[in-house]
Amino acid sequence: MANPMVDVAILSGSASDAAIVEKAAAVLDAHGLTYDARVISAHREPDRLDEYIRASDCKVYIAIAGLSAALPGVIASKTERPVIGVPVSGKVMGGLDAILSIVQMPKGVPVACVGVDNGENAALLAVRILHLH
Repeated sequence: MANPMVDVAILSGSASDAAIVEKAAAVLDAHGLTYDARVISAHREPDRLDEYIRASDCKVYIAIAGLSAALPGVIASKTERPVIGVPVSGKVMGGLDAILSIVQMPKGVPVACVGVDNGENAALLAVRILHLH
């Protein structure tokens, strides 16, 4: 699974997160940044996710996930690059479950967290991180 060299990798755990991916992509487009958007589930496709991370040349990850929201933490456990988690609203607690899953990472597995369904802020944070270089 070769992926192009991009500024940001936008990974979502489900195709149902497409609207949030599109919001993040629009912000990155507006700032002239390149990105690769994929649906890869940390639960259903762990080997595919590992392969993607190993092959990735991105500088920042945006990980969009709901419910147990494992995707951001799994990515952060496998890379030194910044990971921004976007919790997705759902049927359980309006996304609070996803927020808690993203922000309660163990020491050594840092993940930034933006508001529920807020792909725009995730992309803006990625822009600011990239502008540090």
